[in-house]
Amino acid sequence: MLLWVSVLVLAPVSGQFAPVSKPVISLQPPWTVIFKGEAVTLTCHIAGDKKWYRWYLGTKILREIPANTLQVQDSGEYKCEIQGLPQSDGVSLTFSPAKLILHAPPSVFEGDPLTLMCREKPDLSLKTRTLYKNDNELIDLGKNPSFHIKHAGLKDNGEYRCTGSETHCCSFSSNAVRIQVQELFPRPILRADPPSPTPGEPVILTCETQLPPQKSDVQLWFQFFRDDWCLGSGWKGYLRTSVPSIVENEDPSHYWCEASTVPSNVSKSSQKLQLPARVPVSPPVLTLSPSSTQAVEGDWLTLSCEAKRGSYPIQYQFLHEEVVLWKKKVTFRKTATFQLYLKAEHSGTYFCTADNGLGIRRSQPVSLSVTVPVSRPVLTLSPPGPRAVEGDWLMLSCRAQRGSPQILYQFYRGDVPLGSSSATSAGGASFSVTLTAEHSGTYFCTADNGFGPRRSDPKGLSVTVPASRPVLTLRAPRTRAVVGDTVEFRCEAQRGSPPILYKFYLEDVILGSSSAPSGGGVSFNLSLTAEHSGNYACEADNGLGAQRSEETSLSVTVPVSHPILTFRAPRVQAVVGDVVELHCEAQSGSPPILYRFYHEDVTLGSNSAPSGGGVSFNLSLTAEHSGNYSCEADNGLGAQLSKTVTLSVTVPASRPVLTLRAPGTRATVGDMVELRCEAQSGSPPILYQFYLEDVILGSSSAPSGGGVSFNLSLTAEHSGNYSCEADNGLGAQRSEEVSLRVTGLTGSRSGPVATGVAGGLLSVAGLVVMALLLYCCLPRRAGGRPASDPSRSLSHSEPQEPTYYNVPGWMELQPVYGNVNPKAGDVVYSEVRIQEGNGHAAASNSAFGLLRTYLPSRGPATSQQPSRPQHSSVIYSQVKVASPPVSTALRS
Repeated sequence: MLLWVSVLVLAPVSGQFAPVSKPVISLQPPWTVIFKGEAVTLTCHIAGDKKWYRWYLGTKILREIPANTLQVQDSGEYKCEIQGLPQSDGVSLTFSPAKLILHAPPSVFEGDPLTLMCREKPDLSLKTRTLYKNDNELIDLGKNPSFHIKHAGLKDNGEYRCTGSETHCCSFSSNAVRIQVQELFPRPILRADPPSPTPGEPVILTCETQLPPQKSDVQLWFQFFRDDWCLGSGWKGYLRTSVPSIVENEDPSHYWCEASTVPSNVSKSSQKLQLPARVPVSPPVLTLSPSSTQAVEGDWLTLSCEAKRGSYPIQYQFLHEEVVLWKKKVTFRKTATFQLYLKAEHSGTYFCTADNGLGIRRSQPVSLSVTVPVSRPVLTLSPPGPRAVEGDWLMLSCRAQRGSPQILYQFYRGDVPLGSSSATSAGGASFSVTLTAEHSGTYFCTADNGFGPRRSDPKGLSVTVPASRPVLTLRAPRTRAVVGDTVEFRCEAQRGSPPILYKFYLEDVILGSSSAPSGGGVSFNLSLTAEHSGNYACEADNGLGAQRSEETSLSVTVPVSHPILTFRAPRVQAVVGDVVELHCEAQSGSPPILYRFYHEDVTLGSNSAPSGGGVSFNLSLTAEHSGNYSCEADNGLGAQLSKTVTLSVTVPASRPVLTLRAPGTRATVGDMVELRCEAQSGSPPILYQFYLEDVILGSSSAPSGGGVSFNLSLTAEHSGNYSCEADNGLGAQRSEEVSLRVTGLTGSRSGPVATGVAGGLLSVAGLVVMALLLYCCLPRRAGGRPASDPSRSLSHSEPQEPTYYNVPGWMELQPVYGNVNPKAGDVVYSEVRIQEGNGHAAASNSAFGLLRTYLPSRGPATSQQPSRPQHSSVIYSQVKVASPPVSTALRS
């Protein structure tokens, strides 16, 4: 409630009407924003003494004390309450941690002295201070922290702040303070009772106004006027008057009052009141101040509506686009005013109406365009976000949420202008650019519609460059990559914003990865194995899509391992004439591999494996091929030799030769005969077996080769054909048969022997003739001697032990027969010489055997032994005759 003050002139009662009031809070110091750590003393004002005072912080009871003061240091809204009365209006306090504060009183009334203090914290020492009103510099305070207004008025309304700076250092800005100068009291109203008095009738005039509770101690001085003539004045003066008579068509007198304060000299007049005639109002006139072309948001607009004629009271209405803004009843003065704190939405058409009960009259409309200074624009980047990609189309949009067109927008990167655009209507302006790496930086925009440019908050932009296709390089310690080498793979993208993640691949299998936080390339080391041959690639990715390098092939050369030599023969035992395959193979090693085969360190041959694996070498075996074999593998990284493998070539036993050795010239029962069997060739051990007419007599082994002997004590049953067999596991070979006749005589052996020899000669007579024919017809073998060669004389032969040889088959022999007559004695030797053929002689010296039977004579001639011609086999048969000539003996 406010205090109403009434002055009665010529009234039976005079004085002030004081409704029930509520307490008022005052501050010491008188500021609502204070530095944190300072204190404010609150005082609860009310007339008279009270028992208790209750203090509130927000809705919470803070304290109840008998005193009316309270010191506080916490931010919030404080209220006080006194017993029996309503709560006071709240006072909001802010204890700020700021470095700079603008102090202002919590309320300002017309005519009050107003002090604004720009105050810094004690630890600061500001050299300059500047005070701003509605963001416009008001005054440079210098080192003086205070700004004084002697008598505050409505013109001082607005938003104030201050700034300060230290020398060569920092700048500070204070809080903003809204100063709203309140009316000390409203325009007084002059009331007449009765409202339409009869001319000459006394009238009670009341001049009404109101003071706020904070100004209850202010006294008002009142003055009353009639047609600019002062009727009287005083704090509570009395004045008796009457309404003069009004002549028809004459304007009635105007009454009005004026209230003033002392000493602030705030004076306000009431509207003029006409008494008593009632005249319809004329169309009012609406005026705007300032004019419609100069109205700016934040200014105060005064609308005045006045009807030139009409009886009072007149009801005025102010309307904006048919919406009632304000109603005001004027009882005396002609003009009604209304103040409006302009905003953008106040643009439009205004008019006012006047009505004194005799009809409403409307003014002409007046258009108002409120110019709104641009607000701080907002810069947006599209696409949004702090990161953009090179090649993207970036749109910068600048828009002030408020501001009257036309607005000029300008775009900047750093402090370099990029472009400008003008907006004739709301919506802002845009600027587009195709991004490159150089477009990274800080962007802002400004907006200006004639009241000074406003700058947006800066926006940082980092243009990300996608990683380019990387290049993969290989660095090896030598020209050829060899197992065990360490190869460095380096992957590098020439362009791309870091960090870049690199990955290394072998045939699409990832080997490893590494990041380059500052860009550039990375390396990856690999210790090579045989499995690392293949196609390598790397990948670079900085979050904008992976880029893969071209493939690089790497062939890892594997040194050959020690090869393995194996023999592949047609049978378990290697035999002369077999074809043996020698296979050499290295289990590991890069092709091509060159293989060499050795026999006792002598190179047999070589072969290459272009695709790896092993190779073979075929060898037709002879007896000389026994020995140690090895092979060698080489692929240019050092030859490797296999282990030595021994090969033993087995020679099949040849056809053996059987010889019989008896103690005398004639085999007799009871003699011990040695049968010797020997194969001229054949790998030991050789098993020999002796046969008599295919009946095995015995066997013996020759572990080291050579022949064996078998001793036989003769009996009569031992006459017959003897043979032997040699076998070394590769097939038995049988000798030619040797005939042995065992006789049972113990005396002279010449008669029976001669008889036997004569029979034998007769049995072969036909063969001798054939041999002679062949001997004459066929050419003699080179080096052979004729049958009549004197060297064949037996006169000097020594007696020998009979030896029996196996003789070749008759179909292959070329016998030459001749009779040999010794120089003395009675023995005739029939000589059968076996001529050897060339082919058989070359094949084997044992192809033909020579059988000799030496039968001794009883004369001195027995000491003679015929000589053996070269290259022939000779059979001698001894035939004893008494006296006939040789020819007779042959015929017999």
